[in-house]
Amino acid sequence: MSTIADYYDLSRIRPEVIAVLDRINEMGPRFAERAFGIDIDATFPVDSYRDLAAEGFMTLTVPEEFGGRGFSLGEYAMVGAEIGKYCGATALTFNMHNSSMMWSRFMYELPNLTDADRAAFAPLRERQFRRAVKEQGIYSQPISEAGQNWTSKPAQTQCRKVDGGWKISGFKKFASLAGYCDYYSIVCTEVFEGQEPRHEDTMIFVVHKDSPGLEVKGDWDPLGMRGTASRDLVLKGVFVTEDDLMMPRGIFIKTLPNFPHVMATLSPTYMGLAQGAYDFTVAYLRGEVPGQPPADRRMFSTKRIAVAKMYARLAPVRALWWQVFMEADGFPTKAQVLRLYAAQYNVMEAVQEIAALAIRTCGGQSMLKTLPLERFYRDSRCGALMLPYTSEIMEDYMSVLSLYDLDELDEAPGDEFGARTSLWRGEQAALLAAE
Repeated sequence: MSTIADYYDLSRIRPEVIAVLDRINEMGPRFAERAFGIDIDATFPVDSYRDLAAEGFMTLTVPEEFGGRGFSLGEYAMVGAEIGKYCGATALTFNMHNSSMMWSRFMYELPNLTDADRAAFAPLRERQFRRAVKEQGIYSQPISEAGQNWTSKPAQTQCRKVDGGWKISGFKKFASLAGYCDYYSIVCTEVFEGQEPRHEDTMIFVVHKDSPGLEVKGDWDPLGMRGTASRDLVLKGVFVTEDDLMMPRGIFIKTLPNFPHVMATLSPTYMGLAQGAYDFTVAYLRGEVPGQPPADRRMFSTKRIAVAKMYARLAPVRALWWQVFMEADGFPTKAQVLRLYAAQYNVMEAVQEIAALAIRTCGGQSMLKTLPLERFYRDSRCGALMLPYTSEIMEDYMSVLSLYDLDELDEAPGDEFGARTSLWRGEQAALLAAE
């Protein structure tokens, strides 16, 4: 199995981050061993979560003053990728929880917030951090809705003002950690009589798992990422108050245009899967897979060349991906955003290619469910489909940012109901944020 020195410049990484990455690799074989049963039974990786919580890794991006480790977005991404080498479902759900922590931290730190914004935001995020650190609460962040591209149209899940708060009604699809988390971060649209729903009225509330009117429904039997427990979430008149806001109104909806890197945190899982598929191939050809005969298969030139092709695809993708996350910040430049979109696209496409080539290289035995490649192959196919940054959306974003000036973006041709609402818009986004 690879080590972090194989693909990172360790002189650019803080010692405390290196220690966490090394610890993940020490724990990794346990994650990998459990991944087999998790995948077969489509069950949640409860034991792996207990291990991560015991190490304090569920609060990596929580600021140190609240009891977290204060990792940057790039440092967090490296941890997610290391987990992904061993178990994709554990890494992906680990990100779903940590995303709620990241939203509360990084959106608070954006320079465009007013003093009034921060005064309203501070007690809300402190509440979330306390739940995560002191109560070891686990968060889910369901956003997707069936038949609805949430990056282009207002969320169909809606809230209406009532005495003392709001009532939320709606439906969330692919609610990872459903039935296993303590809190759900619910994105919804506040609606008003006589007015069409608007993106500008997007709200995000924290809903406890036992809230009246909240129900987890349906089965979970997908192609890949079978351990994420991404079942349906139904909300029928769930009551919430001001104290249940994750952040003040008007801030969450600006995450995508103002800090687009925060919405690319699915990619660490798939970066790790690509590395895991490559690592397994090397070990298999060297006869070093535990439980397998020590057969040396390196004498076949076709297999050696295939490994070279895998590495040639993997290395530049990793390099671009790492650069993107190490430079991640709010209000990025056009060049930074184009690199982000390119990295997201390349990770999600390359992981499929590498996993497929790994199976072709290792041969028929690699398709057996007793070995991890078959799972890596299925898991790898899921990344390019996930909003907000599907491969098709990334192709569209890269093309329009390359071919049109910022003041031309609204006129650039695109599919009806496309995802342009979440497209970075440079200075235009900054001006809108200041309004």
